[in-house]
Amino acid sequence: MENFNINNISNQNRQFELFGSNTNTSINFQQTNNLKLKGETLIEWRNKIHNHQITIPGDSHNKTFQQTILPVKSFNEKKIDPFSLQPLSLNFWRSNQHIHNGPAMYFVIDTMISSKIILYIGETNSANKRWKGEHDCKNYLTNYKEALAQSNLSSHQDIRFFLDVPKEVKLRRKLEQQLIYLWLPPFNKETRDRWSTTFTNN
Repeated sequence: MENFNINNISNQNRQFELFGSNTNTSINFQQTNNLKLKGETLIEWRNKIHNHQITIPGDSHNKTFQQTILPVKSFNEKKIDPFSLQPLSLNFWRSNQHIHNGPAMYFVIDTMISSKIILYIGETNSANKRWKGEHDCKNYLTNYKEALAQSNLSSHQDIRFFLDVPKEVKLRRKLEQQLIYLWLPPFNKETRDRWSTTFTNN
């Protein structure tokens, strides 16, 4: 997890959009410090998410669990470990990588230095097509990556698929909601207020 010291930064000097305007609204604050402050604010936002997600216990038998499709009533969302799934490029459809073409849950994950966080969770009836077309999360990722670049912070985003999910869309969406409320990914509409992810509405 990234560490930094913000004890000497007053709240008055931090009243600006996390991923929004480059304009600094504080008084007597040097422009040379704006980049550092914005970067620290971004890292602080990210660390809060990481601190929640790292407390969710993994399941040592996750690989065995994924080999069998279970009915949703006995499907424990805590047994799905998104971080153990195979990472794929966000542009996987442009390569020759084989992607399962059936139903799946998918997780957009960000890796930054020594930590990982889940940015978005979704469900699809066709894993190889859902991410290929238009998707709100792609716009959020663009804003997120621009904010990181402006603050000279490096990270890597990928997408991961969990395939052993119910075929029925109603059951799949129920599982999706269970996973969202378990992991609280910041790009899902259900959790934006919790993390103050205001840039998703840009």
